[in-house]
Amino acid sequence: MSDIQALVISLAGSDSRQEKVRAELGKTHLEWRFLDAVRGSALVEVPAEYKPEKVKALLGFELTPNELGCFLSHKKAWQECVDKNIPTIIFEDDFYFLPHFEEAIHFLSTQCNDWDAIRLQGLSDVPQECILENGQMSLVRNVGDAVGATAYLLKPTAAKKLIAASNDIYEPLDHFLEHYQKHHVEFLAISPYPVDITRVQSTIADRPERLPIKGWAKLKRSILRTLDRQFSENPWFPK
Repeated sequence: MSDIQALVISLAGSDSRQEKVRAELGKTHLEWRFLDAVRGSALVEVPAEYKPEKVKALLGFELTPNELGCFLSHKKAWQECVDKNIPTIIFEDDFYFLPHFEEAIHFLSTQCNDWDAIRLQGLSDVPQECILENGQMSLVRNVGDAVGATAYLLKPTAAKKLIAASNDIYEPLDHFLEHYQKHHVEFLAISPYPVDITRVQSTIADRPERLPIKGWAKLKRSILRTLDRQFSENPWFPK
């Protein structure tokens, strides 16, 4: 698979996870390497892309250090995709392959090329619209946010769009990936997903148990988003 590279986002020193990654990728013919993750808890300064007060106003809560580090780590991977100018599978280091993984990649490489980004894993079951079927698997469009960012495939043109749209970081990475109105990259998916997660706690992202935003707080957020859409040259939540 010399026409596709793979990057595995992993924190330096995650020896146990990286050993499992080597075992998984050793089953494939992919050219791959580790990409050092950004440790959010070790950030000395707030990144220029992150404006905590505006994030809290328009999102309803601030991102955790790990969520911020996760986003920055994936942004590094997008830049690698652009620099190498080759389709790139981006993994987090808590993945494992299902038996049809290589067949799914072959299907995408040889039977359908009209895509920019492909979700290879998802945490939530959502309705799907079939685009192309080859008998054992299908290229589909998710109707809803499947969340998760453990494995996805990008073309360089899509990576460029994601980078351009992330001058401001203001929502968790996996929600940003599905934010088509912002970056205009359509994430299609392979069904059934060819990659799953090990269900161990992530070392680069966390998903705290946040309570739903209700009442006045929700109304206030809605008003502020409307004002941002009206007066900002680059609104965060365009319609």
